[in-house]
Amino acid sequence: MAWVFSLSAECGTEQSQTEKFANHFRDLTWTIDNGIQSQCQVDIFTDVEGNWWCRVCPSGLSQIGIDAPESAYLMTELGILLYQRLRFAPPFRYGIVGVEVDEFRTYSESICDPTVANLAGIVVDRDMWQLLGSPSALRSFATGYFWKPYEGEVYKPLVTSFELKHKMSELLMAA
Repeated sequence: MAWVFSLSAECGTEQSQTEKFANHFRDLTWTIDNGIQSQCQVDIFTDVEGNWWCRVCPSGLSQIGIDAPESAYLMTELGILLYQRLRFAPPFRYGIVGVEVDEFRTYSESICDPTVANLAGIVVDRDMWQLLGSPSALRSFATGYFWKPYEGEVYKPLVTSFELKHKMSELLMAA
């Protein structure tokens, strides 16, 4: 199973609006710190509520999640570039960058859950910000948008290393 790093944005009920959003990122290419060119691939889809999403996936990254410190660094670098581009994107309701962030919350779930404002990297439009109670945890991102600043991706050796998981399991059993 692939662990995909992406920008996932919910664009509302109109497919045409989501297509405009997707075109803003389609085939965009960056040269990242390791010298590799990363090209954005986009796709759009609907969620269970019928709202349209756009997933923007930069190429050249691990498909098994954050398996090394270098993976976390490259994903964070591309995450920052995605957020920079997002500031000038066509309208969307909310979005986030990370590993496996597709459909992280539906719109109706999000507007009823004030903890959404605590997700690092969440970007919401003014309407959603107001529906969430204008949380002070969110600050200005771009005209008409608020966010909780992105904190980057994190390498967790206990998640990725079988050997370390085994050693930790032994430690826990000894206690």
